Amino acid sequence: MESFRFQPGETPVLLSIPHVGTAVPDDIAATMTEEALALPDTDRHLDRLCHFAPALGLGFLKATLSRYVIDLNRDPAGASCYPGADDTELCPTTSFDLMPIYRPGLEPDAAEIERRTGAYWRPYHEQLRDELESLRDRFGVAVLFDLHSIRSHVPRFFEGRLADINLGTGSGTTASPHLVGRLTCVLSTAERYSSVLDGHFTGGYTTRHYGRPADGIHALHLEMSQGIYMEEESPFRFRPEGADELRPTLERMLGTVVQWAWSQTTMRKRVAHR
Repeated sequence: MESFRFQPGETPVLLSIPHVGTAVPDDIAATMTEEALALPDTDRHLDRLCHFAPALGLGFLKATLSRYVIDLNRDPAGASCYPGADDTELCPTTSFDLMPIYRPGLEPDAAEIERRTGAYWRPYHEQLRDELESLRDRFGVAVLFDLHSIRSHVPRFFEGRLADINLGTGSGTTASPHLVGRLTCVLSTAERYSSVLDGHFTGGYTTRHYGRPADGIHALHLEMSQGIYMEEESPFRFRPEGADELRPTLERMLGTVVQWAWSQTTMRKRVAHR
């Protein structure tokens, strides 16, 4: 079973959506609880929400498998995204609400985790790495925009209600401050939505691993509250009216990233011709 779908773009920007997948291989599904098979922690509908991305010239990489099979935004060595805080594993055993994902005694052991890592995690990250390096080599710069969403209230991870839009840059380490500054300006004009920079979500494994500005690869993590574009409870329906209100802000953000990336390409060409 393929773990992702990829569509190349025409700009130095790659959009990655690692938690939108809902497929679960039959052998794994047979070990899961009925509640877990509803996949409540999925970043649903983000691909539908960002249907405009190819028109902006972005490459597009999205997971097809559920994060319950393997979490593509976790360190394969098992290190926590946020040391000292509660977090889910590479192959999660509990949901965000601390509900068991597997029936008793059927949790994945070390051999099964390694199998899933080889079969599903590595192919996704090989594609991600190769595309970012290809973009950097072709344009002189590459930008990864890692897109996520989560329920507005998840006591396991944060107190109270999450801001509508949460931009993460590894606390200022994974992307150019000039690019980040442009994005925060966009968010400051989106008065309908609350937003925060490097709040609870500063970026997971993917953002921190690939974001190397000194090497020409920048990475951004965007975490949105699901309530602004979908129903947060089962059956998790898409809300077209909420999506229509949100899309202009997302388009401005992604358009800003593309414009900044092109400006860096032009700048490098000017320096090269001096």
